[in-house]
Amino acid sequence: MEKQKQQPQRLQSLDALRGFDMLFIMGGASLFVALATLFPNPFFQAIAGQMEHVEWNGLAHHDTIFPLFLFIAGISFPFSLEKQRGKGMTEGAIYKKIVRRGITLVFLGLVYNGLLSFEFDHLRCASVLARIGLGWMFAALLFVRFGWKARAGITVLILVGYWLVMAFVPVPDAGGAGPFTLEGNLVGYIDRLFLPGRLHETVFDPEGLFSTVPAIATAMLGMFTGEWIKLRKEGLTDRKKVLCLVGAGAVLLIVGLLWSLVFPINKKLWTSSFVCVVGAYSVWMFALFFYIIDVLGWRKWTLFFTVIGMNSITIYLAQRFIRFSYTSEAIFGGLAKLMPETAQPLVSAIAYIAVCWGFLYFLYRQRIFLKV
Repeated sequence: MEKQKQQPQRLQSLDALRGFDMLFIMGGASLFVALATLFPNPFFQAIAGQMEHVEWNGLAHHDTIFPLFLFIAGISFPFSLEKQRGKGMTEGAIYKKIVRRGITLVFLGLVYNGLLSFEFDHLRCASVLARIGLGWMFAALLFVRFGWKARAGITVLILVGYWLVMAFVPVPDAGGAGPFTLEGNLVGYIDRLFLPGRLHETVFDPEGLFSTVPAIATAMLGMFTGEWIKLRKEGLTDRKKVLCLVGAGAVLLIVGLLWSLVFPINKKLWTSSFVCVVGAYSVWMFALFFYIIDVLGWRKWTLFFTVIGMNSITIYLAQRFIRFSYTSEAIFGGLAKLMPETAQPLVSAIAYIAVCWGFLYFLYRQRIFLKV
């Protein structure tokens, strides 16, 4: 019989998975594209093709990075909530902390988009950080207020309701375009009506107002996962939890693929089928990392990813304001020029990752972490 271990307050697998996810934002995607340049065979070219977002309908690996991050934020909340309640925090204080975090992420998203330039007419108000902040915030508020059955019902209602509204509510200025097209979707219409400032794609914003609603379900799937991992029940071992997660991922994948027949998989619209299919990927990735790191205890290899994962928001913001490419070129540019032309992009990609990671490792050693 497997001996049930008490889970640590902070799951190492979460930090490692978050770091793995952020690596693709921190130059990992460029690394795989560079490999395809050095080795122009079908295998590496296929991988490189996954390092770009699809134009509209469909799914590539690059489309999973954002929702996986939101999913991971959801996983950590049940553990955080237990800690807050253990300190004697009132429900009102917990609500305030949740809202404060959500608003802070919205503000950081505005800063990322150029708030401090004070050119408000050209400022893009929607952002990746705002989507994370609002999606997580509303899911967390629901998590505190309702039991798991009610939350499951609300999650289903969000996804089904979003589909029905998107499919059947007419868009006045669609010009005959279908409800799931760039020109004819309700998400873009609501953005044009109510979202101030500049839209990312002129008539539409992929992190706009209405498409944030199904993102709540993405965060909630993560919270269900964290709640399941945290559950203590006789006979329920960590290995059994992993198997159940694998099964749950399979169900999500099947539901998502079937749903995509009538509601296409689309990251920019954050469609319900997209939530389910990427939810399956997210559950499976967490199950894999959790099993290897927290169940089997194989942790030594995780340092590289953990350093990134424990300061993920930091590196996301830092890349906006610090020219890491200048530093990597200054240090490794000469070495890159000594290489064959086809190998130079690979050296440059590795150099950029090394400089970013070195910056994060310094913060890690100094125990400096950006807490939002």
